Amino acid sequence: MPRTVDEGFRDFLASLTPSDAESEKAMRHRASIEACLKSNFTLKRFFRTGSFGNGTSIYRYSDVDYFASVATEELKRDSSASLRQFREVLESRFPNTGVHVSSPAVRVPFGTGPNEVHEITPADFVEERYGSKIYDIPDGRGGWMKSSPDAQNYYVHKINEKLGWKIKPVVRFLKAWKYFKQVPISSFYLELRVAKYAESEASIVYDIDVERVLALLANNQLAAMQDPAGISGYILPCSSEANLQDALSKLETARVRAAKAREAEQNGDTKSAFYWWDLLYDNRFPSYYR
Repeated sequence: MPRTVDEGFRDFLASLTPSDAESEKAMRHRASIEACLKSNFTLKRFFRTGSFGNGTSIYRYSDVDYFASVATEELKRDSSASLRQFREVLESRFPNTGVHVSSPAVRVPFGTGPNEVHEITPADFVEERYGSKIYDIPDGRGGWMKSSPDAQNYYVHKINEKLGWKIKPVVRFLKAWKYFKQVPISSFYLELRVAKYAESEASIVYDIDVERVLALLANNQLAAMQDPAGISGYILPCSSEANLQDALSKLETARVRAAKAREAEQNGDTKSAFYWWDLLYDNRFPSYYR
């Protein structure tokens, strides 16, 4: 029996959501990481951030991110030195995992899959503003930069709530494209871009808004954006110029395919719409037939 495009996206969303087993495994690793940090630092707060923390992770693809807020006097003026210190501590506890620095965090790969990678970011509490805690974290150049997962999560949450809890699914659809097509673009950037786009929307229809977001990203050429929460300054889409050019090329292909999918649907050709969405998602979109 054929399904509608909306049904296809709803079934796709279910397939992208991490399983209970995956979430439980992440929690077990969290306990051992937290115990390690507590035995070496004055750990003031240890909390999940990123896709798992925000409810926008992708099954088998998203890594698990944490902020580790420790006493200011235990951090170095040179944030690179603090990262090395965190690496040494975690490496001594998990010697066979391949612990390494990937600024602004230390990566601890517990297995072979991306979903088994845990990233721990050293954080220095700065202040609390409007109920959100603000931290200094490594900036990748030896200095420190402001970040507030609390403020950014609240920003996304309020828009998600206003639009019937449909914004985080749209974020997941964009992240799925990123992972399935190996697009070197920041998940954090995608999340805030989608939320910013949705600020002025009155309702969300998955296929329409995924196509619109892809068109928006392509039209502005993945321009850096100001943190809408007003904390982190400008947020870059990619880590290098080479990655930006690669991302732009893949984005243009995705934009065209989404436009063709929407055109087919508007012409009453739902089967062709499924064909174009499947191409966009590397042949992982649900079949037109149940």
